[in-house]
Amino acid sequence: MAVNCMHVAEHVKKVKPHTKGCEECLKTGDTWIHLRMCLECGHVGCCDSSKNRRARAHFHSTHHPIVKSAERGEDWSWCFIDEVYL
Repeated sequence: MAVNCMHVAEHVKKVKPHTKGCEECLKTGDTWIHLRMCLECGHVGCCDSSKNRRARAHFHSTHHPIVKSAERGEDWSWCFIDEVYL
């Protein structure tokens, strides 16, 4: 069930993905399972099921709380702070 959170208004911007894969994994030659895009800056990172969990690491380093699935056919977002789907 989708829930609104107070972070959407402040942190969601109109952004485009920086890359077609996990930015850090592409640089290091690593792999990922699923991709998430930061809705504040467009950073693309790998999901929590991936060994490097780069999307979550991006949240911790930047405090950008909302990501969107970057997987084809998926249309959902997640707030790391509130731990809710949007």
